[in-house]
Amino acid sequence: MFGSLFAGGVVGKALQKGLLEVKIHDLRDFAAGKHRQVDDRPFGGKQGMVLKPEPIFAAVEAVKIDNAAAVVLLSPQGRRLNTRLAEELVMCGQLILICGRYEGVDERVNEHLATHEISVGDYVLTGGEAAAMVVVDVVSRIVPDVVGRMESVEQESFIRGLFDHPQYTRPRSFRGMKVPEILFSGDHEKIEQWRRKKALAKTAAARPDLLKGCRLSPEDKRLLEEIQSGKEGTTDECDGYD
Repeated sequence: MFGSLFAGGVVGKALQKGLLEVKIHDLRDFAAGKHRQVDDRPFGGKQGMVLKPEPIFAAVEAVKIDNAAAVVLLSPQGRRLNTRLAEELVMCGQLILICGRYEGVDERVNEHLATHEISVGDYVLTGGEAAAMVVVDVVSRIVPDVVGRMESVEQESFIRGLFDHPQYTRPRSFRGMKVPEILFSGDHEKIEQWRRKKALAKTAAARPDLLKGCRLSPEDKRLLEEIQSGKEGTTDECDGYD
């Protein structure tokens, strides 16, 4: 399942350069008994199967390098993954990602083994593999030199606490839809102000909760007041038609 993620793109190139190292472990390799069983029925009579603690503890103990490693249980009940959490994980040096399956994982893994319980969103996946791919991709981008220009990462959505501003490229006019004239003004101060205002407007419309945790300058607050009063954007600043 992880082949395509690690074969190309940013993560694949980082692996080829030795900036990252990713190893995939099969829980059955750490399970005891003839059938290498990794799951069993839950106590209490509920339907479904639960991953057993023994193979998970054995696997983590076998691959863990030192006590600074982050042992991450991927779970819908966990802390929501965001940029701030990804930055915390990067500092751990080694991440051990436990992919849940079926009805979940024996709670003793969460209570006595995992250092983090992380969710990638408010929904349920068929397995933790897709969530693990998200974590690998998000965390990898923060590792130095994985992305060619670090300033590109620093300017991305959520890194600054806001959505990104609108982006445009050639052609200048497409099917009557024109690029905002402000971007051709040559006035970099006004362009940056326009971009900041658009980023604030996007964030306020789609994710106003992000603004609560964002450090807003006095100018940001002024722009936000304009947006909220209905003065966001003028005809020469916004998308238009010929």
